[in-house]
Amino acid sequence: MAARPEQPPKKPKEKRQTPEERREALRYNHMMYGPTAGERRPAAKRMLHGTAYLEHPKFQQLMAAFKQGTAAKFEVTDKGRTFTIATQDAQISFDGKVVFYARPVNRYESNLLLDRAAAVSCQSVSAFAHLVFAVFRSLPEIEPPALSYLQNQFYLAGETLDVGIAEQGPNLLLGSFRTATAKPLDRPRA
Repeated sequence: MAARPEQPPKKPKEKRQTPEERREALRYNHMMYGPTAGERRPAAKRMLHGTAYLEHPKFQQLMAAFKQGTAAKFEVTDKGRTFTIATQDAQISFDGKVVFYARPVNRYESNLLLDRAAAVSCQSVSAFAHLVFAVFRSLPEIEPPALSYLQNQFYLAGETLDVGIAEQGPNLLLGSFRTATAKPLDRPRA
């Protein structure tokens, strides 16, 4: 493009950093020098595990079948793989491995137990992590245990879930819940 004699020539535009180049430059600066004085790290996203399951009708049907001791199942897909979540009698299984099971305390209550060995073997699947927390949250009688999930691992009171399996066994008692056959306690007082 030829410049006209009456107009001054255009200045070349400065090349701006693309977002990818900016991220790479920040990563290099953090690696070499650390964060600057006024810079803050982005806040970690808080994820409520199990929320996707809680309102789903198939999961509600599964939990009702678990409390009654009947059979139910459904399938979930996670990263292209299909997993079967099923309940039979007093057990909840994930992809054929029994993860939760209930042991009767009396005719109204049962104890909920978690098989830690099965949980450790499935802990890298995010659909399984959501299932574990959904089961806790769907049974309001059970206090939420000190169980957390971070970087594809379960932690119990600050230690990984597999730490005490050799000494204490794979069963982890989570608490007791009322079974579906239990009658409500609101009787008129005499």
